[in-house]
Amino acid sequence: MAETSPPAKGIVIHPQLILVGAGIAVLGLIMAGAFFWMVPNAAARETKAACRGLRADQPLNAALCGGAASCNLPVRAPDFTAVDHQGKPVKLSDFRGKVVLLNFWASWCGVCKTEKPALRAMADEMASDDFVVLALASDHTWSEVLVALVEGLAPTFRLPEGALDLAAALKAYSQALPSGIPFKVLLDPPAGDGNIGQITASWGIKAVPESALIDRDGTIRAYFVNKRDWESPVAKTCLRSVLDE
Repeated sequence: MAETSPPAKGIVIHPQLILVGAGIAVLGLIMAGAFFWMVPNAAARETKAACRGLRADQPLNAALCGGAASCNLPVRAPDFTAVDHQGKPVKLSDFRGKVVLLNFWASWCGVCKTEKPALRAMADEMASDDFVVLALASDHTWSEVLVALVEGLAPTFRLPEGALDLAAALKAYSQALPSGIPFKVLLDPPAGDGNIGQITASWGIKAVPESALIDRDGTIRAYFVNKRDWESPVAKTCLRSVLDE
């Protein structure tokens, strides 16, 4: 007598299991959506908290507020064109896609010169293709700027006595700072006999130093009146919170 095979058993899925699995899947999607919603908000809170430690949350002046008497961050950074030491025009928007720390200063500003060592150390440590430090100098000539950089960054270097012309200032700069500096310096000449550069004045600035932290899209995320210790942990956290976005 021929043997008969046992009937094949199919896979039976209970309807309740289907409902449970669907519920878990929906819950997972909700949690994933909440995560991706929370991440940018958490990043924004980190930026505000870190930069608030540097007292960077005060209202901005009218020049940055589109005609309003004052406003709060974030706001669009006004574009400008300045010149580098070779006379080449440089736009702020040339650095779109990078995080920019824009430092307004001048050779005649003693506080500005005392800020420069910390600015240099921070720029050295955080150097990357995504981050640039721009120092916009409210000065009439490059000689003034070069001498101020030597005085601020190489204070033990003995400058020649008397006024320096550009050639002598360049020579002194190259001797005092043979490796150069890790930030870009641009010239912003004042109008007439003034002491605030025309670009600097267009930002509503009446005294230096002031600094703006600008994100990759060209938006000011933090603004600093007076000098800061750029080597401090809170300063670096503020900068990295924007850089890491």
